Amino acid sequence: MKSKTIASVRLLGGGHEQQKSNFKIVSKKLIVVALLIVGTTIIAQQKDRKHQGNAMEQFTIEQKSQLMLKKMTLELDLTGVQQKEMSIIISDKIATIESHKTEMKAMKEKGVKPTNDERFAMQIKMLDEQIASKKRVEKILNAKQFEKWAALRDDHQASRQGKRNGQTKGNQEGRPERKG
Repeated sequence: MKSKTIASVRLLGGGHEQQKSNFKIVSKKLIVVALLIVGTTIIAQQKDRKHQGNAMEQFTIEQKSQLMLKKMTLELDLTGVQQKEMSIIISDKIATIESHKTEMKAMKEKGVKPTNDERFAMQIKMLDEQIASKKRVEKILNAKQFEKWAALRDDHQASRQGKRNGQTKGNQEGRPERKG
């Protein structure tokens, strides 16, 4: 009987060690699974943030111009005639921006970087287009509307510049206050 008891004690003791070993294996597996879940969640959230960048990018040129025109109508109290004329300017501007984006994207995919002279020429062309657009807008809007339009444009450019410099909505020091 004594030998049975010793054998059963050894089995029980061995079983306890086996349980400890199984517990370690299971706990390691649980930790690995938890890390995988956390890792995939973080990666999924980062991908979602990339697509949140600019909601306007998801719209067609016509949709973008309609949205911009509606916003401008609200901000500047445009008349029907002014809306029609501004619609043309906005559509032209968006089409120009889109063509520039596709041109730059094609150059990037080819691995071609513009030379200094090409970049200078692109900037001169862009500034000339801005000057012409500003003159067209000035002819359409009255003095008060034009002043407000210029302030809104400056505010928009300042916020875009801030985003390029790494500022976020919560950190926009130096940004001009919005008038209106």
